[in-house]
This record gives sequence, C-alpha cells and structure tokens, in this order.
Amino acid sequence: MQSTAATPRVPIERSPIVAIVDDDPAVCSSLKFSLELEGFVVRAYGSADEFLGADESACDCLVVDQRMPGMSGMESIAKLRTLEVRTPAILLISQPNPTLAGRAAKAAVPIVEKPLLGNALLERIREACWRS
Repeated sequence: MQSTAATPRVPIERSPIVAIVDDDPAVCSSLKFSLELEGFVVRAYGSADEFLGADESACDCLVVDQRMPGMSGMESIAKLRTLEVRTPAILLISQPNPTLAGRAAKAAVPIVEKPLLGNALLERIREACWRS
C-alpha cells in the first residue's frame, strides 16, 4: 500500500538575470550566448538610455561597457544609484585610466578589462549574483 502523505515541495529557484549594456551588437550577442550556456537569463541593451527605459531593477547583475555613445558606463551606474537602484554592476573597459579606476573603486564597481580573456567576467558575475 502506498503512503498518502504529501511530499514536501521544494521551492524552485530562478536563474539569475544579467543585463548587458553595450553598443556593440557582436559583444552583446557573444556575451548573451556564453552566459546563457552558464545558466543565466540575459537581457541585452544597446545603450544606457535603452536600459534606463526598461525595468532596470529586474536584474541581479549589470554588465556595462564604459565607452558608449551618449551616457558612459560609469554615468549610467551613477544615474541608477540616484534612482536608488543598488543592483551590483561590473564595468567593461579596455585600458582604464587611474581616474576612472578610482571612481569605479569608490562606487564599489569592479572593472573587467577588454579583451575578455579567461573567466574573469564570469567570476565577477557569479560573485555579484551571489551578493544580490
């Protein structure tokens, strides 16, 4: 005779959501592909304005390119902070200068340098999602 006791339900955890903001469609596409293979849900935006027009609080981690037309990566992160959005952010840049590195450190925004080699970005994203 089978037991009629109900099996306890285990809550299903959702996959972390990563937002990528980069004006280079090839970068967005390749990051989206590789992060989805790692189990992340990825939303890609072609500009800071496009991202800011979306529901920017609906992600667990934000990956932003520094050099974009219009608003830079650090400017967009600063704008989010003024809107009380505290989503962990990661800044992508090739050859960061000391001033930018200082601003990013002060804002607790890690920098991952381009070209993206190895697992540096993936490790930073996992750390950010774990914290959020």
